[in-house]
Amino acid sequence: MSELLTVAMPKGRIFEEAADMLRKAGYELPAEFDDSRKLIVDAPEAGMRFILAKPMDVPTYVEHGVADVGVAGKDTMIEEERDVYEVLDLKISECYLAVAGLPGFKKGDNIAPKVASKYPLLATRYFKEQGEQVEIIKLNGSIELAPLVGLADRIVDIVSTGRTLRENGLVELEYIEPITSRLIVNPVSYRMKDALIDQLVERLSTIIEEGES
Repeated sequence: MSELLTVAMPKGRIFEEAADMLRKAGYELPAEFDDSRKLIVDAPEAGMRFILAKPMDVPTYVEHGVADVGVAGKDTMIEEERDVYEVLDLKISECYLAVAGLPGFKKGDNIAPKVASKYPLLATRYFKEQGEQVEIIKLNGSIELAPLVGLADRIVDIVSTGRTLRENGLVELEYIEPITSRLIVNPVSYRMKDALIDQLVERLSTIIEEGES
C-alpha cells in the first residue's frame, strides 16, 4: 500500500475552494467528499487522508504531526503562532482584517476603549503598532454583537463582502491587512514525506499560476 498524505482542512468556504484546487491539480477526490459529515475521510485514489477540523484547530493538528499538511487562513496562522512551515499562498478565500464599529465612532470619545475580537493577539499587535491603548475582549462568535450591546466600542474581524457589518448597522473604520489561505506543513513530515509534499506544492503552484495568467 502506498504512503498516504494526511491533510487537515477546515469545513466551509476554504474547504470548498481547496478541494476544487486539488481536483484541478489532478487529485481524485471522492464524489461524496464535499457533503460528508465524517471528520476523517480517506481518498486512496488521491493518496490522501483528510481530517476535517475547525479552522482555528488546523495548525494545531499540523504542528503535532497528526496531519502532515494543512490549509489555514493567514489570520489563523498569525493568531495561533504554531511551529509549522508556511510553504505556499494558495490565493483562495481572499478577505481582509478590519476594525469596525458603529457609525460616528471617534477615537478619544471613550476613556477606556474596548475592542472585541476572535483574534486577541492580532488585535493587540495592531493597536500597539497604532500607539493606542485598548482592552481586548476575546469572543468566539457573533463579534458584531459587541458594539450593539455596549460590550465594546469596536471589533477586529474578517471582512469578505462587508454584508454582515452592514446588516448589523456597523461600518468599517480601519483596514488592517489582506488575508488568504496558506498551505502549511509539519517540519518532521517535510523530511519524511518530502517527495509527496514537494509534488503537492508543485501541482498547486501550477494551478495558482494558471489562475493568474
